[in-house]
Amino acid sequence: MTVRERVAQLLEIWPEVYPDAHCELDFKNPLELLIATILSAQCTDKRVNMVTPALFKKYRTPADYAKAPQPELESAIRSTGFFRNKAKSIRAATSTINQKFGGKVPDSMEELRELPGVGRKTANVVLGNAFGKNEGIVVDTHVARLSQRLGLTKQKDAEKIERDLIKLVPREHWTNWSHWLIWHGRRRCYARKPDCAHCEVFRLCPSGKIFLRMGEAKNPTPPSIDLRS
Repeated sequence: MTVRERVAQLLEIWPEVYPDAHCELDFKNPLELLIATILSAQCTDKRVNMVTPALFKKYRTPADYAKAPQPELESAIRSTGFFRNKAKSIRAATSTINQKFGGKVPDSMEELRELPGVGRKTANVVLGNAFGKNEGIVVDTHVARLSQRLGLTKQKDAEKIERDLIKLVPREHWTNWSHWLIWHGRRRCYARKPDCAHCEVFRLCPSGKIFLRMGEAKNPTPPSIDLRS
């Protein structure tokens, strides 16, 4: 089976396995998703979703974030980790939104990348989930891990993995492809002990039989992956 044939079959299976797959960060508008995505770096979506209700209630516009004193914003997001850098990024990004984009989160890759602290991964999240635009494929730790295990890439750098996936996955599925792999990574294909025995796509995974032969389907130390935002 070729890699393209494997992807074609996965595209038939994923919607059946995860029909409700979606971005698990809670948000109501592009600004909220941008903030939540910045906070999600090195942090679980669950933790971010615990922090954002109070945050979104207090800060409603880019100007609100931009004007917030650094110590105040740090305190509000402290539990997400790396709170000093995240607060700086949020204040800088929202200041740019306010000054350069009329207070509205831009809806293009080029303009989003102009925001301080916003890299391609964050821009892909916002474009795909807040604006419904398939401009790229989000590559987080789950997408990177599963793409390697499924034999879709040999790359370790996030942007190189994305380039490989873009060649294989039809554009209309780019946003959902990330959701499907993330959901599978969180629910079945765990980093250290993948549940290969119950995996819905086991027959399409070149790594599954290898993990099962290892006895407990434990994964060796995962490779270092560059996951720039």
